[in-house]
Amino acid sequence: MPNIKSAKKRVLVNKAKALQNKAARSALKTDIKRFEAAVAEGNRSEAEGAYKMAVKAVDKAVCHGILHKNNAAHKKSGMTLKLTKLA
Repeated sequence: MPNIKSAKKRVLVNKAKALQNKAARSALKTDIKRFEAAVAEGNRSEAEGAYKMAVKAVDKAVCHGILHKNNAAHKKSGMTLKLTKLA
């Protein structure tokens, strides 16, 4: 445990940020799983709605530094392919 006041504060801030990142990653995974489930069902209209939500979540994750931009592009490309094959 740190002794210096600024180091103590840094520990607290890091814990808070870690929780925020964990929650954001969890929400991102949930949106992606919702899209995957709609595709597995074969429900085109539901899949399109879930696709929009998932892409938006992936883009937000990039802005917040949770995902790398190339990783996000890879995820969005895969989701787009799955959606077009559903037609």
